[in-house]
Amino acid sequence: MKENIMISGFADEISSDFSKQLETVTGLGMHYISLRSADGKGIADYTAEEVKETLLPKLEQAGVKVSSLGSPIGKVGIRDEEGFAKQLIQLDTLCQICKVLNCKYIRMFSFYMPEGEKPEDYREEVIGKLKKFIEIARKYQVVLIHENEKDIYGDIGSRCKDLMDTLGEACFKSAFDFANFVQCGQDTKDCWELLKNSVAYIHIKDAVSTDKENVVCGTGEGKIKEILSQAINEEGYEGFLTLEPHLVLFDALASLETTAAENIIKENKAKDGAEGYTMQYRALQGILDSI
Repeated sequence: MKENIMISGFADEISSDFSKQLETVTGLGMHYISLRSADGKGIADYTAEEVKETLLPKLEQAGVKVSSLGSPIGKVGIRDEEGFAKQLIQLDTLCQICKVLNCKYIRMFSFYMPEGEKPEDYREEVIGKLKKFIEIARKYQVVLIHENEKDIYGDIGSRCKDLMDTLGEACFKSAFDFANFVQCGQDTKDCWELLKNSVAYIHIKDAVSTDKENVVCGTGEGKIKEILSQAINEEGYEGFLTLEPHLVLFDALASLETTAAENIIKENKAKDGAEGYTMQYRALQGILDSI
């Protein structure tokens, strides 16, 4: 594998137990995780001091670094002013946590839209609130990476492009998620062409459109092999490929989705989180070997 391509992953899909997460990733020979939750607690609910005292020693002992914080920032309703105010405080703390962990990226979102309404009607509110997030990130020189999550303003390629054209800068980039685009009825190749100049981080998650089910990477409609080949070999992409298997129901899933977890992962495709994570890792390795 090329030196400038690093594999990471949302290790809380392995287990809620942080030690089990680290044991599994190091067993696979991995040196990075995306830290979304540890020991049953979301990263946004930790203080910087708690991370320094409880998580950092385990990471250092395992020889594992943190590629990104898998934060819930921006995963609130656009009309939820109380939730937004809380997230401004959380983001400041998350930036402090980045400094503790020597981590550069915080994954975030662009607000849930009211059901049945046009996202475009909320564009100015979305832009205004994202600007406040970016101001905080700029203060700490941290990079916010916007994920194209389902049901938020930036869920489809054109609105993600609008956000990047309007706000894109050193502290605000794109995290490209194949599966989420598939689940929103988007062609991932078209979305890549729209966003490739702003992509700083890639999530390895695949899906099929028939029932919007997540599948092992390379077996769905995400065109992962085709796009990674172009990105790495032709366009010089450098950075992280972060596993987000979504192949088995895991403890933190209920807090990540607006719908019931069973609607996201209808049947387990591995016996447990560690096996699902390993399946995704092996599949990604196979894709990278072939390109």
